[in-house]
Amino acid sequence: MRIIHMGTPFFAVPALEAMQAAGHEIVAVYTRAPKPAGRGKQLMNSPVHARAEALGIPVFTPRTFREPVAVAEFLDVARDVDVATVAAYGLILPPAVLAAPRLGCLNIHGSILPRWRGAAPIQRAILAGDAVTGVTIMQMEEGLDTGPMLAVRETPVAGKTSGDLFAELATMGAELLVDVLTLPRAAVPQPDAGVTIATRIDKAESHLDCALPAVELERRVRAFNPAPGAWLTIAGERVKILAAEVEPAAAAPGVTLDDRLLIGTAADALRPTLVQRAGKPAMPVKALLNGWRVPAGTQVA
Repeated sequence: MRIIHMGTPFFAVPALEAMQAAGHEIVAVYTRAPKPAGRGKQLMNSPVHARAEALGIPVFTPRTFREPVAVAEFLDVARDVDVATVAAYGLILPPAVLAAPRLGCLNIHGSILPRWRGAAPIQRAILAGDAVTGVTIMQMEEGLDTGPMLAVRETPVAGKTSGDLFAELATMGAELLVDVLTLPRAAVPQPDAGVTIATRIDKAESHLDCALPAVELERRVRAFNPAPGAWLTIAGERVKILAAEVEPAAAAPGVTLDDRLLIGTAADALRPTLVQRAGKPAMPVKALLNGWRVPAGTQVA
């Protein structure tokens, strides 16, 4: 098939590579415009942009499709294109764009729809304690992830971080998308029951409020690893908590129970196992405490 691929982060890269490896012709890639990054604030291309350039594929970076010129350009590029594939692109596609390719636009969505429609399905699945998540290949329409489904594949959440699931679902979604392109199938409407919305992650959510149960805090640690990173303030310093375990124990919320950073919560206790101080690499808690004493009874916040 002749395909336009639309995506921005790493999540969309495996699909690009898999479609090309399967023999499809990627006539163009659409991705978000380069953004300033790093200390020098130099413009940096998205992962999809960088990979497309390496593969010799033309790249387009409109800032919005609200401008007629951007839509007109897409309609010109989409002439004689069979389908547009979309994965975490980041721009709203108007009806004219959705209808331009012969077979419309297919989206790789990182959840089992209709659960977790919206911007942050992977993190929300972890935060909610879902046992299972997955990917859905969906025919796009104007609604927020409301289109009919062509294929679904599941995976257990287990103790995975959002980083783990992003990588796993990116590969899984790429494989499933190629299957759909190879063997077209009828789209099935999403069920009316079970709809939930995966709202964007607010950075305030990454603070570990010890007034919550330890099981919820451990989910936050996994959901916000690698970004934005769950954190606590210890002795006046903000410390990222990259991994943690729940232990049965009772103590006042936010008070350490021992000198190895076991922290009381609303129910049970939280034991951080991997942490990161500002400007430092990630380290096991034992390494952190080698040069920084945090005795039992210390208040953290």
